[in-house]
Amino acid sequence: MLLKRELQDIIEKWLFKDKIVLIYGARQVGKTTLCKQILKKYSTTKKTAYFNCESLEVKTAFETTSKNLLCMALDNKELVVLDEAQNINNIGLTLKIIHDVFPNICVIASGSSSFDLINQVGAPLTGRSVPFILYPFSVKEIKNNFGFTETIGKLNEMLLTGAYPSILGISESLAQESLSIMAGNYLYKDVLTFEKLKNLNKLLELLQLLALQIGKEVSYSEIGQRLGMSHSTVSKYIDLLEKCFIIFKLRSFSKNPRKEISKSIKIFFYDLGIRNALIQTFTPLNLRTDIGALWENFCIIERKKLNNNLQKIVNQFFYRNFTCEEVDYIEQHNSIIEGYEFKYSKDKIKQPKNFILNYGLSNIKCINKENWFEFLM
Repeated sequence: MLLKRELQDIIEKWLFKDKIVLIYGARQVGKTTLCKQILKKYSTTKKTAYFNCESLEVKTAFETTSKNLLCMALDNKELVVLDEAQNINNIGLTLKIIHDVFPNICVIASGSSSFDLINQVGAPLTGRSVPFILYPFSVKEIKNNFGFTETIGKLNEMLLTGAYPSILGISESLAQESLSIMAGNYLYKDVLTFEKLKNLNKLLELLQLLALQIGKEVSYSEIGQRLGMSHSTVSKYIDLLEKCFIIFKLRSFSKNPRKEISKSIKIFFYDLGIRNALIQTFTPLNLRTDIGALWENFCIIERKKLNNNLQKIVNQFFYRNFTCEEVDYIEQHNSIIEGYEFKYSKDKIKQPKNFILNYGLSNIKCINKENWFEFLM
């Protein structure tokens, strides 16, 4: 499904501003489509080119520090895309040379594995690049393209099969089949390739355990015991999966560690379709026992997409103290703190009095299936 992405206008503002544009995101979130849409828009006024860096010919052409060879590869273009740029060895140095030697060429580099691309471009491109993260479709992007009513109607679909561009809008059976293929190995290609991990089964077992624990605090030691892995190996795998935009961590919020739990984490999925495919559970919502966890994951990731597409820097947490007061989700922007509880069908919650008192809030807001659009659009 082709939708106008909210990041496109923001990215275009940085073109031809002496910056290399970096676009990160999981495989199949639409990075290639977005890049080609930008190239198409500028093709009438600029000399443009698209390079697929998974191609051996492209890798060979750009794995060089020779200015003359790079000049030949770029062929006097003004706007170029290096797609899946992490496949080029020493890509950071290559991009630095292009930036410094060919100032009239604007470069967009995309990557599906931030741990490798960021590692390669970090030092060479200091001050020379501006990064963006592209996620699966957000509910706001769907609303912008299809309208409010149709977006509300797609809520159940998004909770079950997610919002990947290739998934949204197709039949339920085809969506489930496609998601199973993606969850089986495709999304982890970069982890296996660049970190030389050989045991895909262990990686999938770890993901399945995490899929069953969304909304709950996660213990690396407990997971390690169940999978026969060390604490450090579990931690490494989780970090890699986060850098491949499969999962993300939510840390506990605390300004008073003696009274509040400050080292716990929860883990959520960037896409619920992938999560449900991992545990092969696409049961209708009215028959599910995990609807609360699905709803919490949905609200948090959609809020993350919203803030990202608005380029709003927000710290995200959950909260729990030793007297069992809990808050599902906290946003901290500058000095402002806001708290939210996610209840799929309830409209009232028990207010955490100590948290409200200690942090100067008036109340904790309840986000449910009747008011979610106000929070996420």
